[in-house]
Amino acid sequence: MDKEWRKKIYDVVETKGNSVWSKIYDWTMLCFIVLSIIPLTSREQTAFFQWIDIISVSVFIIDYALRWMTADLKMPDRPRHQAFILYPFTAFAIIDLLSILPSFLMISRALKVLRITRLLKILRVFKFIRYSENVRLLLKVLRKERRILFTVFLFALFYIVVTAMVMFNIEDSLMFENYLDALYWATTTLTTVGYGDICPTSDIGRVISMLSALLGVAVIALPSGVITASYLEELRELKNAPKDEVKDEEEK
Repeated sequence: MDKEWRKKIYDVVETKGNSVWSKIYDWTMLCFIVLSIIPLTSREQTAFFQWIDIISVSVFIIDYALRWMTADLKMPDRPRHQAFILYPFTAFAIIDLLSILPSFLMISRALKVLRITRLLKILRVFKFIRYSENVRLLLKVLRKERRILFTVFLFALFYIVVTAMVMFNIEDSLMFENYLDALYWATTTLTTVGYGDICPTSDIGRVISMLSALLGVAVIALPSGVITASYLEELRELKNAPKDEVKDEEEK
Protein backbone atom coordinates (compact mmCIF):
# COMPACT_ATOMS: atom_id res chain seq x y z
CA MET A 1 0.00 0.00 0.00
CA ASP A 2 1.19 3.53 -0.75
CA LYS A 3 2.97 5.16 2.21
CA GLU A 4 0.77 8.23 2.01
CA TRP A 5 -2.36 6.14 2.49
CA ARG A 6 -0.75 4.22 5.33
CA LYS A 7 0.17 7.52 6.98
CA LYS A 8 -3.48 8.61 6.81
CA ILE A 9 -4.55 5.29 8.34
CA TYR A 10 -1.92 5.68 11.05
CA ASP A 11 -3.15 9.18 11.92
CA VAL A 12 -6.66 7.80 12.43
CA VAL A 13 -5.80 4.53 14.16
CA GLU A 14 -2.80 5.39 16.31
CA THR A 15 -2.93 9.14 16.97
CA LYS A 16 -4.91 9.84 20.14
CA GLY A 17 -7.76 12.15 19.27
CA ASN A 18 -5.82 14.71 17.24
CA SER A 19 -8.41 14.76 14.46
CA VAL A 20 -12.14 14.32 14.04
CA TRP A 21 -11.71 10.95 12.31
CA SER A 22 -9.38 9.77 15.06
CA LYS A 23 -11.95 10.65 17.73
CA ILE A 24 -14.70 8.90 15.77
CA TYR A 25 -12.51 5.82 15.40
CA ASP A 26 -11.66 5.75 19.11
CA TRP A 27 -15.28 6.09 20.18
CA THR A 28 -16.37 3.47 17.68
CA MET A 29 -13.81 1.02 19.04
CA LEU A 30 -14.90 1.77 22.61
CA CYS A 31 -18.50 1.00 21.66
CA PHE A 32 -17.50 -2.31 20.10
CA ILE A 33 -15.41 -3.23 23.15
CA VAL A 34 -18.43 -2.66 25.40
CA LEU A 35 -20.63 -4.55 22.95
CA SER A 36 -18.24 -7.50 22.83
CA ILE A 37 -18.29 -8.08 26.60
CA ILE A 38 -22.09 -8.07 26.88
CA PRO A 39 -22.33 -11.83 26.07
CA LEU A 40 -20.01 -12.51 29.03
CA THR A 41 -22.75 -11.33 31.40
CA SER A 42 -24.86 -14.39 30.53
CA ARG A 43 -24.11 -18.12 30.69
CA GLU A 44 -26.47 -18.78 27.78
CA GLN A 45 -25.00 -18.11 24.34
CA THR A 46 -27.98 -17.17 22.20
CA ALA A 47 -27.92 -16.48 18.47
CA PHE A 48 -28.05 -12.75 19.25
CA PHE A 49 -24.93 -13.00 21.39
CA GLN A 50 -23.19 -15.03 18.69
CA TRP A 51 -23.86 -12.31 16.13
CA ILE A 52 -22.55 -9.69 18.55
CA ASP A 53 -19.37 -11.73 18.93
CA ILE A 54 -18.96 -12.21 15.17
CA ILE A 55 -19.42 -8.51 14.39
CA SER A 56 -17.20 -7.24 17.22
CA VAL A 57 -14.43 -9.74 16.47
CA SER A 58 -14.52 -8.78 12.79
CA VAL A 59 -13.98 -5.15 13.81
CA PHE A 60 -11.14 -6.18 16.13
CA ILE A 61 -9.46 -8.14 13.34
CA ILE A 62 -9.62 -5.12 11.02
CA ASP A 63 -8.23 -2.92 13.80
CA TYR A 64 -5.40 -5.41 14.44
CA ALA A 65 -4.57 -5.57 10.73
CA LEU A 66 -4.54 -1.77 10.36
CA ARG A 67 -2.23 -1.37 13.35
CA TRP A 68 0.11 -4.08 12.09
CA MET A 69 0.05 -2.50 8.64
CA THR A 70 1.31 0.80 10.11
CA ALA A 71 3.79 -0.71 12.60
CA ASP A 72 6.78 0.91 10.89
CA LEU A 73 5.21 4.35 11.38
CA LYS A 74 4.63 3.63 15.05
CA MET A 75 8.27 2.53 15.51
CA PRO A 76 10.21 4.92 13.26
CA ASP A 77 13.46 4.31 15.15
CA ARG A 78 13.58 0.70 13.92
CA PRO A 79 14.07 -0.69 10.40
CA ARG A 80 10.79 -1.20 8.56
CA HIS A 81 10.96 -5.00 8.37
CA GLN A 82 11.95 -5.22 12.03
CA ALA A 83 8.97 -3.08 13.08
CA PHE A 84 6.54 -5.45 11.33
CA ILE A 85 8.18 -8.45 13.01
CA LEU A 86 8.24 -6.91 16.51
CA TYR A 87 4.72 -5.47 16.53
CA PRO A 88 2.86 -8.76 17.34
CA PHE A 89 5.02 -9.08 20.46
CA THR A 90 4.14 -5.66 21.89
CA ALA A 91 1.85 -5.54 24.94
CA PHE A 92 -1.23 -4.11 23.20
CA ALA A 93 -0.82 -6.41 20.19
CA ILE A 94 -0.78 -9.45 22.48
CA ILE A 95 -3.93 -8.25 24.25
CA ASP A 96 -5.60 -7.66 20.87
CA LEU A 97 -4.67 -11.14 19.65
CA LEU A 98 -5.77 -12.89 22.85
CA SER A 99 -9.12 -11.10 22.69
CA ILE A 100 -9.65 -12.32 19.11
CA LEU A 101 -8.50 -15.95 19.44
CA PRO A 102 -11.37 -17.21 21.69
CA SER A 103 -13.90 -16.62 18.93
CA PHE A 104 -11.91 -18.90 16.61
CA LEU A 105 -11.52 -21.50 19.36
CA MET A 106 -15.29 -21.58 19.82
CA ILE A 107 -15.69 -22.81 16.25
CA SER A 108 -14.44 -26.23 17.26
CA ARG A 109 -15.90 -27.89 20.36
CA ALA A 110 -12.76 -29.99 20.63
CA LEU A 111 -10.74 -26.83 21.27
CA LYS A 112 -13.12 -25.54 23.94
CA VAL A 113 -11.36 -26.46 27.18
CA LEU A 114 -13.49 -25.71 30.25
CA ARG A 115 -14.14 -21.95 30.23
CA ILE A 116 -10.76 -20.77 29.02
CA THR A 117 -12.27 -19.17 25.93
CA ARG A 118 -14.67 -17.07 28.02
CA LEU A 119 -11.81 -16.16 30.33
CA LEU A 120 -9.70 -14.93 27.41
CA LYS A 121 -12.59 -12.83 26.16
CA ILE A 122 -12.46 -10.88 29.42
CA LEU A 123 -9.10 -9.56 28.19
CA ARG A 124 -11.10 -7.33 25.84
CA VAL A 125 -11.72 -5.09 28.84
CA PHE A 126 -8.00 -4.23 28.82
CA LYS A 127 -8.43 -2.77 25.34
CA PHE A 128 -9.97 0.23 27.13
CA ILE A 129 -6.45 1.21 28.22
CA ARG A 130 -5.49 2.15 24.65
CA TYR A 131 -8.43 4.52 24.25
CA SER A 132 -8.56 6.07 27.73
CA GLU A 133 -6.16 8.92 28.45
CA ASN A 134 -6.92 8.78 32.18
CA VAL A 135 -6.06 5.09 32.38
CA ARG A 136 -2.81 5.66 30.49
CA LEU A 137 -2.00 8.49 32.90
CA LEU A 138 -2.69 6.21 35.87
CA LEU A 139 -0.39 3.53 34.46
CA LYS A 140 2.30 6.18 34.04
CA VAL A 141 1.87 7.11 37.70
CA LEU A 142 2.17 3.47 38.77
CA ARG A 143 5.39 3.10 36.77
CA LYS A 144 6.76 6.31 38.25
CA GLU A 145 6.00 5.30 41.85
CA ARG A 146 6.69 1.59 41.42
CA ARG A 147 9.58 1.52 43.93
CA ILE A 148 7.55 3.07 46.75
CA LEU A 149 4.53 0.89 45.97
CA PHE A 150 6.71 -2.23 45.86
CA THR A 151 8.20 -1.30 49.25
CA VAL A 152 4.71 -0.91 50.73
CA PHE A 153 3.72 -4.26 49.22
CA LEU A 154 6.74 -5.97 50.81
CA PHE A 155 5.94 -4.37 54.17
CA ALA A 156 2.33 -5.53 53.97
CA LEU A 157 3.43 -9.04 52.98
CA PHE A 158 5.92 -9.17 55.85
CA TYR A 159 3.29 -8.01 58.33
CA ILE A 160 0.77 -10.59 57.09
CA VAL A 161 3.25 -13.45 57.42
CA VAL A 162 4.41 -12.41 60.92
CA THR A 163 0.90 -11.65 62.25
CA ALA A 164 -0.41 -14.95 60.90
CA MET A 165 2.46 -16.79 62.56
CA VAL A 166 1.78 -15.08 65.91
CA MET A 167 -1.95 -15.75 65.74
CA PHE A 168 -1.45 -19.36 64.68
CA ASN A 169 0.74 -20.05 67.72
CA ILE A 170 -1.42 -18.12 70.21
CA GLU A 171 -4.89 -19.35 69.25
CA ASP A 172 -5.87 -22.89 70.24
CA SER A 173 -9.37 -22.70 68.76
CA LEU A 174 -10.57 -24.70 65.78
CA MET A 175 -10.73 -21.45 63.80
CA PHE A 176 -7.02 -21.72 62.96
CA GLU A 177 -6.57 -25.36 61.99
CA ASN A 178 -3.49 -24.64 59.86
CA TYR A 179 -1.16 -21.80 58.92
CA LEU A 180 -3.08 -21.12 55.69
CA ASP A 181 -6.16 -20.24 57.78
CA ALA A 182 -4.01 -17.79 59.73
CA LEU A 183 -2.68 -16.24 56.51
CA TYR A 184 -6.22 -15.86 55.22
CA TRP A 185 -7.29 -14.17 58.48
CA ALA A 186 -4.25 -11.84 58.49
CA THR A 187 -4.88 -10.77 54.89
CA THR A 188 -8.57 -10.00 55.36
CA THR A 189 -7.84 -8.17 58.60
CA LEU A 190 -5.00 -6.09 57.16
CA THR A 191 -7.19 -5.02 54.23
CA THR A 192 -9.94 -4.13 56.77
CA VAL A 193 -12.36 -6.53 55.06
CA GLY A 194 -12.76 -8.98 57.94
CA TYR A 195 -15.34 -11.45 56.67
CA GLY A 196 -15.77 -12.91 60.18
CA ASP A 197 -15.66 -16.54 59.07
CA ILE A 198 -12.30 -16.90 60.84
CA CYS A 199 -11.71 -14.91 64.02
CA PRO A 200 -9.75 -15.24 67.28
CA THR A 201 -11.53 -16.29 70.48
CA SER A 202 -8.88 -15.58 73.13
CA ASP A 203 -8.33 -12.14 74.65
CA ILE A 204 -4.73 -11.83 73.41
CA GLY A 205 -5.86 -12.95 69.95
CA ARG A 206 -8.53 -10.25 69.84
CA VAL A 207 -6.02 -7.59 70.89
CA ILE A 208 -3.70 -8.66 68.06
CA SER A 209 -6.67 -8.60 65.69
CA MET A 210 -7.54 -5.02 66.67
CA LEU A 211 -3.93 -3.87 66.22
CA SER A 212 -3.80 -5.59 62.84
CA ALA A 213 -6.99 -3.86 61.70
CA LEU A 214 -5.71 -0.43 62.79
CA LEU A 215 -2.38 -0.94 61.05
CA GLY A 216 -4.22 -2.18 57.98
CA VAL A 217 -5.90 1.22 57.59
CA ALA A 218 -2.47 2.91 57.55
CA VAL A 219 -0.94 0.40 55.13
CA ILE A 220 -3.84 0.68 52.69
CA ALA A 221 -3.94 4.48 52.95
CA LEU A 222 -0.22 4.90 52.24
CA PRO A 223 -0.20 3.74 48.56
CA SER A 224 -3.50 5.53 47.99
CA GLY A 225 -1.93 8.81 49.10
CA VAL A 226 1.18 8.25 46.99
CA ILE A 227 -0.85 7.45 43.86
CA THR A 228 -3.23 10.39 44.39
CA ALA A 229 -0.42 12.92 44.93
CA SER A 230 1.53 11.68 41.91
CA TYR A 231 -1.63 11.59 39.76
CA LEU A 232 -2.47 15.22 40.61
CA GLU A 233 1.12 16.21 39.85
CA GLU A 234 0.95 14.55 36.43
CA LEU A 235 -2.36 16.31 35.72
CA ARG A 236 -0.82 19.69 36.55
CA GLU A 237 2.19 18.99 34.32
CA LEU A 238 -0.09 17.82 31.52
CA LYS A 239 -2.24 20.94 31.83
CA ASN A 240 0.77 23.28 31.76
CA ALA A 241 2.71 21.43 29.06
CA PRO A 242 2.63 22.73 25.46
CA LYS A 243 0.35 20.80 23.09
CA ASP A 244 3.29 19.56 21.01
CA GLU A 245 4.91 17.98 24.06
CA VAL A 246 1.62 16.33 25.03
CA LYS A 247 1.29 14.90 21.54
CA ASP A 248 4.85 13.51 21.62
CA GLU A 249 4.25 12.00 25.05
CA GLU A 250 1.07 10.25 23.90
CA GLU A 251 2.79 8.79 20.85
CA LYS A 252 5.46 7.30 23.11
